[in-house]
Amino acid sequence: MRVIFMGTPEFAVNALELLVTNRYKLVAVYTQPDRVAGRGLSQVQSPVKGVALAYGLSVKQPAKLRDGEVIAEIAGLRPDVIVVAAYAQKLPKAVLDIPPLGCVNIHPSLLPRHRGISPVPAAILSGDGFTGVSVMLMDEGWDTGPVLSRAQVAISAQDTTGSLMEKLSRIGAQLLLDVLPRLAGGTLIPQPQDEAMASYSGLISKEDGEIDWHLPAVDIWRRVRAYQPWPECYTFWRGKQFKILEAVPLDMQATDAVGQLIALDRKNTTFGVSTGEGVLSVLTVQLEGKRVMSAAEFLRGQRDWAGMVLPSK
Repeated sequence: MRVIFMGTPEFAVNALELLVTNRYKLVAVYTQPDRVAGRGLSQVQSPVKGVALAYGLSVKQPAKLRDGEVIAEIAGLRPDVIVVAAYAQKLPKAVLDIPPLGCVNIHPSLLPRHRGISPVPAAILSGDGFTGVSVMLMDEGWDTGPVLSRAQVAISAQDTTGSLMEKLSRIGAQLLLDVLPRLAGGTLIPQPQDEAMASYSGLISKEDGEIDWHLPAVDIWRRVRAYQPWPECYTFWRGKQFKILEAVPLDMQATDAVGQLIALDRKNTTFGVSTGEGVLSVLTVQLEGKRVMSAAEFLRGQRDWAGMVLPSK
């Protein structure tokens, strides 16, 4: 089976590696162009590109798939199937129509719930008890094609977007290996999605990480987990950006002003923040210019903090 793989972030790496190690013929790997990052403005390649080059695969990095020359190049590679995992570009109909087996996408949600660009953060923000991964045939819509296979994964109270993405990446790659031979053999029946159950996840910005202490403690806790590893939740401590990296909501009534710091125990192993509903216990933090540390370690270097009010978004 001749396969073109399209993917960019770490989420896509497991699928690419399993295709290689299971001896699928990877005729090309498409990934996003290198980006400029850091003070030195150095070129940074995608995780998928790094793995593809390590395996000696042909790597393509077009800025736009809609370019006529790019479409002709893809057609010339004669793929039987195109596998997509978080490629970050929508495939035009001219590309979708090229492979006889279609274009197969690995999407980290239980479609039709949480279609779109940020399905894993959306599941945590919604308070879902479980999420999953779907392998689907692509059409011209955003994650609207029929589903070939899916698997459910529980969301624990400790899960972050990062930890869930790792789990879903592994499971999605295994689902793909099960789907491809059955798709080629004609034994799979694609299941149309129920549009009445559809929901969409939007783009997350860095500004979304700023904490609004007027929200309930449970909602802020979900944001702390959903925005790990990016953009991370933050507020400001005496004028400096202050990241809240780990926290838990407490079953206690907030009686202080919104954003006010509360001493929760005599040893200052943690501290609480009064919210719009309840108290958030802060466990792990990072002050601007400093390393990540526990709340207890951070408080040892602070004075007169109890009663201080953190600014709200």
